[in-house]
Order: sequence, then structure tokens, then C-alpha cells
Amino acid sequence: MKIKRIIANITASDPAAADSFYRDLLGLELAMDHGWIRTYAGSAEMKVQVSVASEGGSGTVVPDLSIEVDDLDEVLRRVHAANLPIAYGPVHEPWGVRRFYLRDPLGRLVNILQHA
Repeated sequence: MKIKRIIANITASDPAAADSFYRDLLGLELAMDHGWIRTYAGSAEMKVQVSVASEGGSGTVVPDLSIEVDDLDEVLRRVHAANLPIAYGPVHEPWGVRRFYLRDPLGRLVNILQHA
């Protein structure tokens, strides 16, 4: 058996409220929309991972999601243009990533990162 994908499921009373963050800010495509569920997807190169943690690293809380990007500066530019508050960072972490935390429109803490 081979796992084909892992999907993070986030509870929301209005799934479309996530569009501005996951589609517009991060550039994911709306892959499925049934009204009650909206699935955002990226490229086929994305890797499947599940992390289990007691903390988020550097003394932070564990984020609900971690999203690796190829251009953190571009995401930061979009975050600043959208006037979204950053909850942590941006910071270069000792384990080789540059990252920051922010909350999506549903209140979930999202770790946006890029490997050095």
C-alpha cells in the first residue's frame, strides 16, 4: 500500500472565507467546491508529511498547519500588502528554515516556511 495524499481538514461554518488566504495569498488552486467543502491544491511536486509535535520550535506553540513555499519574501510581500498581522517572525531558525506564523481567516495558526 502507498499513501497517495494526506489532506488537512479544517472546520469552518463558511468554507469560502478561506479563499482570500489559501487561494489569493498563497496561490493554491480551488480544486473542488461542493459548497460545504472547498479543497485547495498545489502542484504534483508537493510531498506528503504528517508532523506530531509538543511545541512549534523556538518555544512557539504548535501551528495548525505548516506550508513550505519556494519564495518566502513574496509571501511576506503579499501579507504586508493585505495588512495581515504576523504572529511570529520572520526568523531564521537554527534547524535551517526561515519562517513566520500568521492566522488564516478561520483563526488557524499557519507556519509559512522556506528551507535555506
